[in-house]
Amino acid sequence: MAERHRDLDRLLTFVDAVVAIAITLLVLPLAEGGGAVEQVGAWEVLRAHTDELLGFGLSFVVIARLWVGQHRIVSGVVNQSTVLMWLLLAWALTIVFLPFPTSLVATTDHDAGAKILYIGTMAVSSLVLTLIAAVIGRDRNLRDTDETHGVLQSAATTVAFVVALVITLLFPDTGYWPLLVLALVDPVVRLWHRFDALRV
Repeated sequence: MAERHRDLDRLLTFVDAVVAIAITLLVLPLAEGGGAVEQVGAWEVLRAHTDELLGFGLSFVVIARLWVGQHRIVSGVVNQSTVLMWLLLAWALTIVFLPFPTSLVATTDHDAGAKILYIGTMAVSSLVLTLIAAVIGRDRNLRDTDETHGVLQSAATTVAFVVALVITLLFPDTGYWPLLVLALVDPVVRLWHRFDALRV
């Protein structure tokens, strides 16, 4: 693999740091709630913060999944362009913003605006990853390999987020269980690749 351009290396390091900060911000509300343990005990604190714990766990998994996708997409990139730089910064913005809607959904199960903001932020993040993958795939000067990664995966993930949002809004009692549709993305993508290989 060719050595990455120094500016690109700094940019990717910055983006990784933003992801780490976002994950840290997710847990801060839980850390604040831990002060009550002396009065009511650990189990009562856990019961009182069940929604926050679930929100943290779900958002952690989503951020981790999006970061893994981003890491895969840029794995062969050795140069940056202005478009790529701004898209990576836009993606970082969606990640660092996610703790805010996470805090909203932890306090309400029925607010449609909170659900739109929460799942919508994830969908936008995935969409930006799709655009990043498309830009890298289109410009051979950005990468040191003929292989491109992530366009189909990111696009399928974006569709899954949109489907989850629609289901959540149509059937509010399902809560955030529709996000489990994300588990179908990898099998569907693998199936598509097999079908595409058979056509060739």
